[in-house]
Amino acid sequence: MTDLRVLRGGESSPTYLLLHGLGATADVWHGLTGLLGDASWEAPDLPGHGGSSSLPSYSFAGVAAAVSSLIDPRGTVIVGHSFGGVVGLHLAGRPGVLAVAGLGIKSAWSDEELAKAAAMAQRPAPAYATRAEAAQRHLRVAGLEGLMFEAPDAAVVETGDGWRPAFDQRAFGIGDPQVEALVAASPVPVVLARGEHDRMVPASSAPVALPGLGHNAHVEDPGALLALLSTPPLRPPV
Repeated sequence: MTDLRVLRGGESSPTYLLLHGLGATADVWHGLTGLLGDASWEAPDLPGHGGSSSLPSYSFAGVAAAVSSLIDPRGTVIVGHSFGGVVGLHLAGRPGVLAVAGLGIKSAWSDEELAKAAAMAQRPAPAYATRAEAAQRHLRVAGLEGLMFEAPDAAVVETGDGWRPAFDQRAFGIGDPQVEALVAASPVPVVLARGEHDRMVPASSAPVALPGLGHNAHVEDPGALLALLSTPPLRPPV
């Protein structure tokens, strides 16, 4: 069983299950959760990230299974960024899931890109002399440089040879997300969105564009994402 670090808040249904991107932690959702009022929300560090334990091996289905117990049977809207968005699509058929919002999901991967990611997964995690250096590495891997100026405590760990990001680099090798097949198979509504200037995700992969924003649109402008979540089908009728 995977031990998860989970941030929580609010009480009213439906619950928003917030799934961060590769290399990040649940802390990236602070801006959005501060705008949700009394709405119930849960934001885990995904396995191999932050304060959550690692998996023996990584697959999108395996990560989804590890967080599936967080689905609120009263009704859950899943909001996932990039890697977390694919995990959310794997949860679409679970009881209680009402809809899935995928933000910044890179759906098309070349053989070269997949091979590069697999090679990164084989590299030993770098160690640094100071926490500040490890924290900077965390922000760089998560694409958060310039967006978050301080890494959360859970993002780095002290080891016998110094400091390193808590992220398990083996997760880089998770493989092709096969997004189109997941969307086609989803029994609940799926909304795919991207920041207008997201260089990783072409407009053809995500019909909804958030103006003026990049890959980490949820961090850049949480209000823009909140506006998206306030429209059907992501805001189910009461």
